[in-house]
Amino acid sequence: MTDLTELFPQEVVTKATTRLLHVPGVAGQVALISIDNGKDHTRPSTFGPAGLASLSAAIDEAIAAKPTAIAVTGKPFIFAVGADLSGISILSSRETGRAFGALGQNTFRKLHETEIPTFAFINGAALGGGLELGAHCHYRTLASNTAMMAFPEVFLGILPGWGGTQLLPKIVGPENAVTVIIENSLNQNRSLKPKDALTLGVVDVVLDAADFLEQSFIWMASVLDGKTTVNRWDETAANADEVWSEALERGKIIADMKTKGASPAPYRALEMIKLSRTASLDDGLKAEGDALADLINSDEFRAGIYSFNLTQKRARKPVGAPSPGLARKVTKVGVIGAGLMAAQLALLFARNMHVPVVLTDVDQERLDKGLAGIAKDIAGLAKKGRISADESNRLTGLISGSLDYAVFADAEFIIEAVFEEIDVKKKVFAELEKHISPEAILATNTSALSVSAMATDLQHPERVLGFHFFNPVAMLPLVEIVKAESTDDACLATAFAVAKALKKGPILSADAAGFVVNRLLLRFMGEILAAIDEGTPAEVADGALAPLGLPMSPIMLLQLVGPAVALHVQARLHESFPDRFGVSENLARIVEGKHRVLVAWDDEGNQ
Repeated sequence: MTDLTELFPQEVVTKATTRLLHVPGVAGQVALISIDNGKDHTRPSTFGPAGLASLSAAIDEAIAAKPTAIAVTGKPFIFAVGADLSGISILSSRETGRAFGALGQNTFRKLHETEIPTFAFINGAALGGGLELGAHCHYRTLASNTAMMAFPEVFLGILPGWGGTQLLPKIVGPENAVTVIIENSLNQNRSLKPKDALTLGVVDVVLDAADFLEQSFIWMASVLDGKTTVNRWDETAANADEVWSEALERGKIIADMKTKGASPAPYRALEMIKLSRTASLDDGLKAEGDALADLINSDEFRAGIYSFNLTQKRARKPVGAPSPGLARKVTKVGVIGAGLMAAQLALLFARNMHVPVVLTDVDQERLDKGLAGIAKDIAGLAKKGRISADESNRLTGLISGSLDYAVFADAEFIIEAVFEEIDVKKKVFAELEKHISPEAILATNTSALSVSAMATDLQHPERVLGFHFFNPVAMLPLVEIVKAESTDDACLATAFAVAKALKKGPILSADAAGFVVNRLLLRFMGEILAAIDEGTPAEVADGALAPLGLPMSPIMLLQLVGPAVALHVQARLHESFPDRFGVSENLARIVEGKHRVLVAWDDEGNQ
């Protein structure tokens, strides 16, 4: 078989080194294995064939030294984030996929099967194979400042294949294993916070980050001398059968809801979780490895990797974005409009950038209503415990309103979210230009209008660009940054810097009808609406795309976006591409008020 190292030519090797230490409170020596790829925290440690070989040799060295205990830890802020995805994505056969899975399993299980107590000192981010490395150890400590801990595999279209599906259920029980492996992964790849990891039993103790390694050794000593006992999932409990049945059923419901059966990964993962209850570790790992090999060579995984690279890797270095060094500092933001979208934007800017945000609208009543809505949202966040009382007060103080455009004189970034009409937006920008500095950015949240047209009559058209969010603003990570004909690089660079500060994933779009997302969205939504216009039962048309596993059906999405916005975008796209985009008669009637709802039906398809 081909040497696996040849298939990972770009591998940044994570090297493992073993040191023998004398630890207070521990008789004999402790072997400490440190894993580090030699890069800073912006390049997390991953495992390719060479990295696994290094770790395997380090574990062998540690075991051969016959220490009292073995511990594994990572470089500052990073434990390990799993397999080298750039290599996995180009494995061209089931055989190579199976071999890579076995290489990881055989390396990690040395820590699981040795009679020497093994400890994972998880000092930072632990994803995928990194978390599996921890699971193979007998005990796990976690630093209190750990930013990420998760199994993202199912999200990508594969499954934890280095022992995760076989070991985690034995550690935390089937219910929590389904949560970590299936539910969190399919829920926008949700990561565990340290307190969640402790509550679920994924780790045994959370220790302060300031002296994490020292505290981990102290905790290790207490375990070794019997002062600390760690409890695990009790498979012998009287209700174990019921717990298993309910957990697996819940996992299937989650998979059905999130993927509509379009992705095999969550279902294969559920099979493996179920198998872990009865199979030996040898048999369980073999089945897990076979499942991983099947999924690595699936179209769903290829699509998942493409999506991951597009939204994660390329988002960090957006194609076409100018040098970040050109970005100007933003210390104050203006929001034109105080409606629902504008209010969401104001709160987002205040929460993530911690700068003053000023709203305005056409009259005091609308402005007061918008500010009251923001205050209600802030109170809701505080009530749910998502922000502290101090943060609540801080946000309330940062957000204000005014009817006088002069208040925007010192704002460097101003975004409009007013009525979706080109003349209205041009009028707003023309009036704003009288009060702001020549370098202040004028951004539009338009979903379809020409950004260049908005800038045409301005004295400084070079500062106008599109900054298109998606609803709900707080949840959806994408922002389309639209370069108009005259937009200069400094403004564009500033817009990308602002998007990053807002924790969004910006993409650069040309100033074309529908930009990127709506051009795709309205293409398939238009076909569904056209089918309904032609007499196809709404539930049949709306369910036609179910095999694609979309997060929501076209009609559900239409209801979220709003018929008026959808009609507006349809009309703009129809103007530019009349042969590809139609305008739905029924949708137009809804917007005109002739129909109150597009359609309603129950789960059985009854209208």
